[in-house]
Amino acid sequence: MSVVSDRLPAFPWDKLEPYKTTAAAHPDGIVDLSVGTPVDPVPEAVQKALIGAADSPGYPTVWGTPELRDAIVGWAGRRLGARGITHHHVLPVVGSKELVAWLPTQLGLGPGDRVAFPRLAYPTYEVGARLARADHVAYDDPTELDPAGLKLLWLNSPSNPTGRVLSKEELTRTVAWAREHGVLVLSDECYLELGWDADPVSVLHPDVNGGSHDGIVSVHSLSKRSNLAGYRAAFLAGDPAVLGPLLQIRKHGGMMTPAPSQAAAAAALGDDEHVRVQRERYAARRAALRRALTGHGFRIEHSEAGLYLWATRDESCWDTVAHLADRGVLVAPGDFYGPAGERFVRVAVTATDERVRAAVDRLTA
Repeated sequence: MSVVSDRLPAFPWDKLEPYKTTAAAHPDGIVDLSVGTPVDPVPEAVQKALIGAADSPGYPTVWGTPELRDAIVGWAGRRLGARGITHHHVLPVVGSKELVAWLPTQLGLGPGDRVAFPRLAYPTYEVGARLARADHVAYDDPTELDPAGLKLLWLNSPSNPTGRVLSKEELTRTVAWAREHGVLVLSDECYLELGWDADPVSVLHPDVNGGSHDGIVSVHSLSKRSNLAGYRAAFLAGDPAVLGPLLQIRKHGGMMTPAPSQAAAAAALGDDEHVRVQRERYAARRAALRRALTGHGFRIEHSEAGLYLWATRDESCWDTVAHLADRGVLVAPGDFYGPAGERFVRVAVTATDERVRAAVDRLTA
């Protein structure tokens, strides 16, 4: 009897541990720009909402409170330009990684079915396919895929790791192709509110989907835009014909966001000001790190949105990781995201201002 873990690749972050040890030995300590975890305070209004819901002795609902669904619907209309979104078009989830990992299984995919994702991609897309025992394929242009057996197409804009943003025209063409071939589109848009050199567009925008949500679902997270990674608060929005059955499956599985986190998420989605403030923090850190990296001999590609700089010195990513670790700076090797990233590193801009200044000083010394 095989263990489920046998279907999975080795956990990539374990390979980074020796370099983390090297970086931590720097006299001024490590500057960790690898994982990209938020470090700034949770907005005060969100903390108050969490505290206000702390006395929650009963079970939360999988579908979320009406207040949370209202907040998601309002945000989708206000921020994404989505039209016709109702409570039946939304579904809270317990963080976006959980959703990505288990969605193919919850959709009933298995051997003979295929899941497609970008050539450079968040590793959990592949993990989700493996957990379901489905086949997986990486693409450069999704419309060039063989649609036979293709059941789930992942889009990711802005991209993790590259920060690339798909244009409205690219999204429109892909959605039309997927509908023509009966392929479900899942658009991972967790970094959508963090556009710098481009303005990311959602598949829920009517200019992309023609005013119909059929066959499309977008994925959103509060981890980065609201510093709520510790709250595990994310949600889906899109086709009710997909979300309705998922809701029933998740009820059976007990996949419910804790009630205090639901209250916090509703407060976060109702407040745009804290997002503006956080964006300014990230913009300043990004600009400082970008200048320091290019001055140190790096070339930055894409990176027009999101929380990472996709950087290369035209050498093995592991040589670059070692080079920076010797300077007390830890970054993620590009091959974590696919063989096409083997000469790049992903540099997160999520460290504190003090740690970013330390990294800049080390790169410019």
